[in-house]
Amino acid sequence: MAIEAAMKFVDIDGIRLEYLRQPSSHPRAGAPAILFLHEGLGSIALWRNFPQQVADASGCEAVVYSREGYGHSDAALAPRTPRYLHRQGLEVLPALIDALELDRPLLLGHSDGGSIALLCAGETATLLSGLIVMAPHVLVEEMTLAGIREAAQGSRAADLQQRLRRYHSAANLATVVTDWRDIWLDPAFRDWNIESCLPMIHCPILAIQGENDEYATMEQIDRIAAQASDVERLKVADCRHAPHWDQPDAVIDAIVAFGDRVLEKSS
Repeated sequence: MAIEAAMKFVDIDGIRLEYLRQPSSHPRAGAPAILFLHEGLGSIALWRNFPQQVADASGCEAVVYSREGYGHSDAALAPRTPRYLHRQGLEVLPALIDALELDRPLLLGHSDGGSIALLCAGETATLLSGLIVMAPHVLVEEMTLAGIREAAQGSRAADLQQRLRRYHSAANLATVVTDWRDIWLDPAFRDWNIESCLPMIHCPILAIQGENDEYATMEQIDRIAAQASDVERLKVADCRHAPHWDQPDAVIDAIVAFGDRVLEKSS
C-alpha cells in the first residue's frame, strides 16, 4: 500500500495532524510501538523508509506523524515563541499518544524531535518505555546557530525550500524554512535550555550523535548522560546531523539492541 493511501489524520486541539502506522513484518509480542518525532524541517515523508526498516528489524510497530506546520498537517495557528518545543512536548505529544491509544511507546526523536521527546519524558506524566534521541538539543550552541545561518540565509534559503518541496504541502512549504531559521536565530531563543528536565527522566535513553554533526557538538548527549539516570551513548563516526541517513545500519542495530533491553527490563 502506498504511504499516501495509508495516511490518516487525527485532531489535536482543533489542528489536524497527519499520521501513519506501519506494522512490522516480524511483529514481536509485547513490543511497544515506536513513535517517530521528526526534525525541524521534517515530516512523515522526510523519514523516507527508515521507520519501516526499524519496524521490521525491531518487531515494533512504527507510528509516524507530522507536527503542525509540516508535511500535510494543518498550518500552525500562532507564531513560534521560544517555548514552541515545550508546547509540543508538554501539550501536543501527550495528547497525540492518548488519541492514538499508544501504550507506553518508545519515542524516537531526531534533532528538534529529540528535544520534544526529552521534554515529554521529563516534565509530563506520560508513560513511556524509553527514548531514542538522535542529534538532540538540550541547549543552544554557537555551532548550531552558525549551521542554521549557513543553511538558510539568503539564496540558500530558497534552495533549501526547493529541496523540501516534495515533503510538505504548498501552504506549509511557504513557511517551513523561515519559521525554523527565525526562531533559532531570534535573540530571545539564545538562552533556551531544557537541562532541568533531564534528572526527572526515569525511563532508559539511547542518545545518538554523529561525530561530524554540523549543528551540534558531543556536549549535547554528554549533558544528557551526566544528568539523566539511565543513558547509553552512541557516538557515530563518519556521520553528520542525520545518523539514520549517514549510518543507517549502525543506528538500526543500536535501536534493536536498545529495544531488546527495554523489553527485558519491563518483563
